[in-house]
Amino acid sequence: MGTKPISGSKSYLNLGLIENRNGGPETPRVITLVSSVIERTIQQNERSLKGSARKGLNTIFHGSRAPALSIRQYLERIYKYSNCSPSCFVVAYIYLDRFLHQMRDVHLTSLNAHRLLITSVMVAAKFMGEGCYNNAYFAKVGGVSTGEMNKLEMNFLFTTDFRLLVTRETFDRYCLRLEVEEAKVERWVELPIQLCGLAQGRTNREERNRASSIAGYTCRAL
Repeated sequence: MGTKPISGSKSYLNLGLIENRNGGPETPRVITLVSSVIERTIQQNERSLKGSARKGLNTIFHGSRAPALSIRQYLERIYKYSNCSPSCFVVAYIYLDRFLHQMRDVHLTSLNAHRLLITSVMVAAKFMGEGCYNNAYFAKVGGVSTGEMNKLEMNFLFTTDFRLLVTRETFDRYCLRLEVEEAKVERWVELPIQLCGLAQGRTNREERNRASSIAGYTCRAL
């Protein structure tokens, strides 16, 4: 899909998109930054909705209560078990933004963010040909059932009109947005304290063996 990082790019290096899983930091910078953007958006949306008679539209992604894991913990879990590159999370972030632009009455909150994240990452991984585990595997990573994962994926794809292609220009623009976010995070710290084109996946046996090593978790937002 044409979004492989260029090794000489300072921007990609700053975001941790130049892969170095052996000997590098356990979690790339991009995970922290995407988490920060989403968490702040959730806080702003929930404050706005709390003080307004206007209520957001409930979707298949909504639960009755927020899961126990924070957004950052959840993304770190996905990164740990999905075998996706850091770039995949930028693409997932782009897909999530497209979804929310299509659903103007849907606001990102603690009740829907986790399901939207696991779905956007899975779709991005499939389109980019990364990992290519099946839906059952991603369901276990995300803490939902396989049946629910299937429904989430289909809803996400139809809502975004299967717009999965990400150009180099779009990818770079979102990387720049995340770098701006990085500057905000650093300032805060300084204060007083298309579902096609899939690569061939792993065998069912390999998927079962890897799935057996996943720490148990349930996305209890039911």
